[in-house]
Amino acid sequence: MSIPQSKSANNPLSDTAALEAAADQAIAACGGDAREAVKALLIANEFLEREMEERVSRGYIRGVKHGRFNTYSG
Repeated sequence: MSIPQSKSANNPLSDTAALEAAADQAIAACGGDAREAVKALLIANEFLEREMEERVSRGYIRGVKHGRFNTYSG
């Protein structure tokens, strides 16, 4: 399941619409149960985090977890 691409990267309304469509799609995939959709998305996120940790070097991960890198926090 992926977020549909918006037609304009600078249009927050189309980004909002794409996010709403993705949320509706996730809920529909779980039989209309929003709680089940949240659980499914949490599991998917956990899977992606583990996959990322396997692909990134251990030293980099240690630095991130210990706050050694100054990251942009937006």
